[in-house]
Amino acid sequence: MEAPPPSSHEPKPPFLPAERRLISQLSTPLAVQRFLNRLPYNPERGGATLRSFRGVVARHSAHCLEAALFAATVLEQHGHPPLVMSLESIDLLDHVLFVYRESGRWGAVARSRDPGLHGRLPVFRSLRALTESYVEPYIDFTGRIKGYGAYDLRWLDGYDWRLSSRNVWRVEEELRRLPHRKLRSSEARIARLRARYRAFKDRHPEKKPVDYRGRERWTELPRSTGW
Repeated sequence: MEAPPPSSHEPKPPFLPAERRLISQLSTPLAVQRFLNRLPYNPERGGATLRSFRGVVARHSAHCLEAALFAATVLEQHGHPPLVMSLESIDLLDHVLFVYRESGRWGAVARSRDPGLHGRLPVFRSLRALTESYVEPYIDFTGRIKGYGAYDLRWLDGYDWRLSSRNVWRVEEELRRLPHRKLRSSEARIARLRARYRAFKDRHPEKKPVDYRGRERWTELPRSTGW
C-alpha cells in the first residue's frame, strides 16, 4: 500500500451537538464532496487561513487544504483513516485532497477553484494512478504536477487539527516537509496540454476547461457559470 500506515491512536473529539449531527448526515465520501461543493471557496481575502473542521463549519467556506481537513475529520468518524495527499506543482501552487479506499480502489474528496481538481470516484488502483488523473486538469499557464505524497494526519498526535479555533499551520508545515514521489510526464505531452489550455483561454478568457479525458471518473462538480 502506498499510503502511510495508521497510528494506533483513535481519537474521540469533543464535537458540539450540531457538529455531530452534520457528521452523522455526511456518512460517505460522496456526501462530503457534495457538501463541500455547496460551500463558497475561501479566497482568503482577509489574509491567509488554515481552518480546522470546526472553522469550516463556523465560516461556511473552505479552500483546498481546509476542505481536506474537513473531509478527514468527518470521514474518520465513519471508519476512514484521515489520509490527505499533497500534489506538488512546479509553480509552488500545490493542491491537497483527502484520499480513501473502497473495495481496494482509491478515490478522493477535494475542493478547488479549478473544475478538474475536485474529487475522484474510488476506481484507481494506486495513489500514483489517482495522481495521474489530475495531470491534465492541473495544466494552466504555469502549473504542472511534479510529485505526490500521502500523509496520515494521526501522526500529528496531540495537535488539534480537527477542532482548533486557530489556524492549524502545522499541517501545512508537515506537508511541505513531506517527501514527495516524483511523477514524470513527457515534455512533449505537457507542451501539447499547455498549448491546448492557452488556445482555450484565448477563445474563452472568462471560463475554465472541463473537457478532459477520464472525466467519467470525476465526482460531480460544484455549480458554476465559470466552466
